Amino acid sequence: QVQLVESGGGTVQAGGSLRLSCAASGRTFSSYAMAWFRQAPGKEREFVAAVNWQGTSTTYLTSVKGRFTISRDNAKNTVYLQMSSLKPEDTAVYYCNTGDSSSITYAPGRYWGQGTQVTVSS
Repeated sequence: QVQLVESGGGTVQAGGSLRLSCAASGRTFSSYAMAWFRQAPGKEREFVAAVNWQGTSTTYLTSVKGRFTISRDNAKNTVYLQMSSLKPEDTAVYYCNTGDSSSITYAPGRYWGQGTQVTVSS
């Protein structure tokens, strides 16, 4: 059974930084693409970033490009989301996600973490 456990959320002032982590277990982590999604209050869940199985290809939501960086450490079965220059509109619950593809897809996979809250104060 695939399990995804996020950590690293919290409250930060606008302009600050946070690093989210997602520890995966239950299958061969290095074979699959990984992604981050987020959901703000009253809004639909949206794609934020994804990385392919090797960590050689990444893609981002336009509004976070240049501020967020997704990366992975296959030896540690962990994917990261480094968030800098945070804005109040980045406030959301952030979810780790994966499916059955080694390549990046924008559609969510079938496995989700429990989410971690990120709050950016102005």
